Amino acid sequence: MRSHRYRRAVLPLVAAAVLPILAAPPASAADDGPVSLPALRSRLAADESCATGSGKKAEKSPWTRQALQLSRAWQFSKGGDITVGVVDTGVNGNVPALTGRVTAQGSAGTDCVGHGSFVAGLIAGAPTGTGAVSGVAPGARILAVRGTDERGAATAQQVAVGITSAVDQGAKVVYVGQALTSGGTELARAVAHAVSKDVLVVAPAAPDIAPTGADGRPDPRARAYWPARVPQVLSVVDYGPSGARPDNAPAPLAPDLAAPGDAVVGIGPQGGGHYIGSGSSLAAAHVAGAAALVRSYHRDLSAAEVSRRLTEAAYPGEVPRLDTYAGLTAVLGDNAWQIMPKADPAHVPPAEPASPRNRALLIAGGGGGVVLLVAAGAVIIPRGKARNWRPAS
Repeated sequence: MRSHRYRRAVLPLVAAAVLPILAAPPASAADDGPVSLPALRSRLAADESCATGSGKKAEKSPWTRQALQLSRAWQFSKGGDITVGVVDTGVNGNVPALTGRVTAQGSAGTDCVGHGSFVAGLIAGAPTGTGAVSGVAPGARILAVRGTDERGAATAQQVAVGITSAVDQGAKVVYVGQALTSGGTELARAVAHAVSKDVLVVAPAAPDIAPTGADGRPDPRARAYWPARVPQVLSVVDYGPSGARPDNAPAPLAPDLAAPGDAVVGIGPQGGGHYIGSGSSLAAAHVAGAAALVRSYHRDLSAAEVSRRLTEAAYPGEVPRLDTYAGLTAVLGDNAWQIMPKADPAHVPPAEPASPRNRALLIAGGGGGVVLLVAAGAVIIPRGKARNWRPAS
């Protein structure tokens, strides 16, 4: 899955023309002037009330829609007949953007935090209202599986059980919203189960909020986060409208892909209003939606091949950036991800001796002179006879 080490030679030529699009300013709250959307949370304190519906909406399309090239991608696929498992805080299936397309396992049908509903909307939300806020794969279905407690706190065991459950319930793509600092063994086993069932697991390469250090302050240093560090997981890091990540964002460790994840507009856990959030978990949701599009359009591809398409067709960079449209349409050679063998050095034959060449030039020159004399005689002799060899007047 770490296929970003291999670059297609033609992509740098495309990037110079396309990457400026990604730096366009956000068309959400920033473009709507006085509209200020409530902030998305990934965890709630014990004494905090559950998230409610937002009374505000983004009036214009978010910047992420253009960056993800959704209008072009939807000409080929909207993710129909694909189920995406969302292992997170739960998903409220009564939200208008998801109505009729959510199946919840156990208590995952309620979402106190709001994060699970938000990312489900980024994956498969249908466009509603004038703002055209929508998910990447609006034709896909969502399987909600709880991967946290009611307040958003997660353990490796909860996430591992959630991955396994989503796989066993028929999901073809499994999104995990958590990035944990421990539990690699349990999570690797859950991912191995997904691989055995040909299911692609997508996870954030870093948490949305940096873990706290020994001094009680956020520690954004790079470290391994799970399940993203499992080799078969497609790990994702975020970037914002300017193309950069926020200052002091938790550092990822060798992510596979980057995707829009900052200043992202999405749905709330109730009603038709919008929230705004940032973090790698949101970027991973966009990639999970793109994977649903590819699995729906290229039905013969395995999970590993879907991951390869998304990484090989990405915009080139230190971390390749998701190109949803190219992931659907690019033609990748069977050996595109292999390093080309080094060519043998060119062989230059030794120069020929000068003597034979000089003799050849001398013979050629003499022969040319004879030809010229014969041609001149053919012209001059008849004319001389015609005048009885008298000089011309």
